[in-house]
Amino acid sequence: MNTKYKSLFEPFQLNDGIELKNRIVLAPMTHFSSNTDATVSDAELEYYARRTGGVGMAVTAVAYVTKGGIGFQNQFGATGAEFTEGLRKLATTLKSNGAKAVLQIFHAGRLSPAELVNGDVAAPSAIATDRTNDGSEAPAPRELTAQEIDDIIVDFGKATANAIEAGFDGVEIHGANGYLVQQFFSPHANRREDKWGGSLEKRLTFPLAVVDEVQRAVKEHAKGPFIVGYRFSPEEPETPGITMADTLVLIDALAEKNLSYLHVSLMEYASTPRRGVDDKRSRLEIIQERVGAKVPVIGVGAVNTPEDALNVINTGAPLVALGRELIVDPDWVEKVESGRESEIDYSLTKQDQDRLVVPDPLWNSIMTMTGWFPVKDAEESSTLTK
Repeated sequence: MNTKYKSLFEPFQLNDGIELKNRIVLAPMTHFSSNTDATVSDAELEYYARRTGGVGMAVTAVAYVTKGGIGFQNQFGATGAEFTEGLRKLATTLKSNGAKAVLQIFHAGRLSPAELVNGDVAAPSAIATDRTNDGSEAPAPRELTAQEIDDIIVDFGKATANAIEAGFDGVEIHGANGYLVQQFFSPHANRREDKWGGSLEKRLTFPLAVVDEVQRAVKEHAKGPFIVGYRFSPEEPETPGITMADTLVLIDALAEKNLSYLHVSLMEYASTPRRGVDDKRSRLEIIQERVGAKVPVIGVGAVNTPEDALNVINTGAPLVALGRELIVDPDWVEKVESGRESEIDYSLTKQDQDRLVVPDPLWNSIMTMTGWFPVKDAEESSTLTK
């Protein structure tokens, strides 16, 4: 190993006492490849087996906690015992090479495709999202009732119990990327005037209630230490929307919950705030300075090279997550650890699907979504040394 990258491979202990073998995390990536009955497919197991050999922790694609919260076609669920067998196979696969296995859980809220929830798209308030793939105007969701909100919170606890039963080492609450937990915190999505919305403090109520319920389920069902992480997006592009100042209030509250870690959702780890604070440093640096002494922070976003990963660690964040790069080169971690970083692949070709063990639905998305992945013709594709 190049001693320059030694810090990436030092063990790290989370707040719950669980030790990771290194600082590298497989980021959660949607792959649209579950069985039609929302159970984990063999293609998913093969996909994960191929790219978790070296990481210290692996976070799955997100599972929905209630049928009304489905977010994607061919997404797996964690809503009951019928999913346990597949989830157990997934946990076993992730842990087979020493990684800690974490099940990400969510409710999609107003981002649920209507056709997947029988047309019943529900959210904190009847406010349509601005986030549509084709630029079209999204229909307004209906507003959740107080009873439905209570039920969804309970469903997060049930999903956590399912994860424990299936043998996962932890769960990650998906409070990012515009889904329901974030919607309750967002002044754009949440226009309620009851205990669940209004002031900034009231918009914290749902996210913190979900954390409390998940931790209650852990206390009741887990027989030992169990990871509870929380992922969040620091800002929203909408107006009104979450600002960096709002996020500092959120993470201050989360830091008091004795979470295992906070996982920042960023497109670019070095990106800077757009509004809310007068600070030219990266969002990641600001977040790490604010709460890093209380809760470990995972940095992510356009981490392609070992140098990028090192830059994240050098901000003070103890953990770094890789997503697309572990699809492009599943052996990224092993290559860096064995001093072969010059052999890392930074692009793929149309002929690479079988070699990379990528399920058909994800592969089709990679091939059709221009700019999402670095796709080159076979003759021009070569290993890029950085």
